[in-house]
Amino acid sequence: MAQHEGHKGSLPALMVGAIGVVFGDIGTSPLYAIRECFAGHHPLPITPENIFGVLSLIFWSVTLVITLKYVAFIMRADNQGEGGILAMLALTLGNLSPSRKKHKILVLLGLTGAALFYGDSMITPAISVLSAVEGLKIVTPVFDDFVVPITLAIIVGVFMIQKHGTETVGKFFGPVCCLWFAALATSGIFMIAAEPQVLKAISPTYAFAFAINHSGMAFFTLAAVVLALTGGEALYADMGHFGRKPIAYGWIFIVLPALMLNYFGQGALLLQNPAAIENPFYLMVPEWARYPLVALATCASVIASQAVISGAFSLTRQAMQLGFTPRMEIEHTSERAIGQIYVPQVNWGLMVAVVGLVLAFQSSSNLAAAYGIAVTGTMIMTSLLAYVVATTRWGWSKPKALVVVIPFLIADVAFFSSTTTKIIDGGWFPLVMGALLLLLMTTWKRGREIVAERLQEGTIPLQSFFSRLASSKTVRVPGTAIFMTANASVVPYALLHNLKHNKVLHDRVVLMTVLTENVPYVAERDRITIQPLDNNFFRVILRYGFAEDPNIPASLQRMKELGLSFSMMETSFFLSRETLIATIRPGMALWREKLFVSMAKNAINATDFFRIPANRVVELGTQVEL
Repeated sequence: MAQHEGHKGSLPALMVGAIGVVFGDIGTSPLYAIRECFAGHHPLPITPENIFGVLSLIFWSVTLVITLKYVAFIMRADNQGEGGILAMLALTLGNLSPSRKKHKILVLLGLTGAALFYGDSMITPAISVLSAVEGLKIVTPVFDDFVVPITLAIIVGVFMIQKHGTETVGKFFGPVCCLWFAALATSGIFMIAAEPQVLKAISPTYAFAFAINHSGMAFFTLAAVVLALTGGEALYADMGHFGRKPIAYGWIFIVLPALMLNYFGQGALLLQNPAAIENPFYLMVPEWARYPLVALATCASVIASQAVISGAFSLTRQAMQLGFTPRMEIEHTSERAIGQIYVPQVNWGLMVAVVGLVLAFQSSSNLAAAYGIAVTGTMIMTSLLAYVVATTRWGWSKPKALVVVIPFLIADVAFFSSTTTKIIDGGWFPLVMGALLLLLMTTWKRGREIVAERLQEGTIPLQSFFSRLASSKTVRVPGTAIFMTANASVVPYALLHNLKHNKVLHDRVVLMTVLTENVPYVAERDRITIQPLDNNFFRVILRYGFAEDPNIPASLQRMKELGLSFSMMETSFFLSRETLIATIRPGMALWREKLFVSMAKNAINATDFFRIPANRVVELGTQVEL
């Protein structure tokens, strides 16, 4: 099946591919994490005790949150191999009725996590590229005034190439990232060899001692330590591209050791030279190696940016298919890889936000204040949804699930709480963006529900219609008419309008409903359901997964095998185009109804979304008062 194509190949090859896509974000954290602990908005005195304490905190935080939570636990919650917050949401919803309170709570949790992920997608390219380019200032002060312009040029270039796809350049992602992690490990090893005592920080006693002896400062330090965890959600979100095993092996055998060696190497440098806190990452290496390291870091930051941008595209398609966002234009950039897509509206929106962040914050240190709060917010939502999956899907008892989830949730809440101390310094940005996106998604979802309710008010049950049709003298004309309808049990508005104005029916009438299931992919054998009705009417239900793009002409071709053939030149598609009017009727606040109407006007039409030939479409308008 198409969704498993990305899993073909040897384990080492898949590991290299995963390293190039999945670990870009967390792999660039050494550029700024240690520096922010000791020179950020709440700087720590650079003493051996504090260095050991911070390194121990980083080591055990990464172990608990990334290794145990995501790799060992969360990645088991796959939805037919797909991961990510919305894939997990679809898994938890199962067959729950939308009217149930539990359903509404789960949707709110999932959408909140997704909205915060978009906030992370804006900050990651800004901070990773900016922190990489800042290495030029360490090489020579000549570049001081050029860091921001160079950063902006790289960022704009990254977004400009999105429409061309990343399949070709993506072949280099894995090897480049492997080289990056090799550089992280090598530079760390040399520094550790000079100060081997730094390895004592592996003991959790240093983390506990730091937390007890400096409880207030330790809380603020967590907001910087969390920078070492950013990108953890990507391990789960990108699971569908490579599978769990290549990601897990890549993390345990390559990425984790390289990161820890580099963090401990930076700690060893600070033990020798506290003044190196200006930029310990670049000052670890000899002067001759700094230019190549800046170039390599810039490549790694571009790859990290590419990973979250692609993740935003995938998340948007999932949200669209699940009914949480308006229909948008989606372009496929690869004939072989179904997951490689391009969403123009998301791409340019992200670019404007990222460029704005770089211009507003000017440095990676300032941006670090805005980073972390979105990531930890999504982590909390993921833990809560994972509890539901464990109890409803895996058959775990509630006590067993609580024993596993609560330690993760405590860590998530602790990190999130610490990042709230940075709200004034920039943490407000992802919160505001997340709240805005959550408002848009919930408004769209509720608005579509209201439209469905309003349309339901004037509908006629099919059986009643057939009874009237049998006694009427309605003229039947040659050809096939396909009426798109969300409710397969009632007469579509477009059919009633066509009958009212044209006073004819086609010889064959198909009532077609397109459903999105709570799974990423639907097997071809389950795609189409055909049910003959009275008067040469047929009910056809097409099912797609939330990671698929509906293609009605392709499905019509397959129906020939099921006994219902179509000639496209003798087939007309009838669609209802709703004119939405905001009113004071119960449903939503008037301002939200106006927002919904605006969103609906900017959605692409159903003809393009379902890939229906435009010259075979007849649209019949209907007015809907919200």
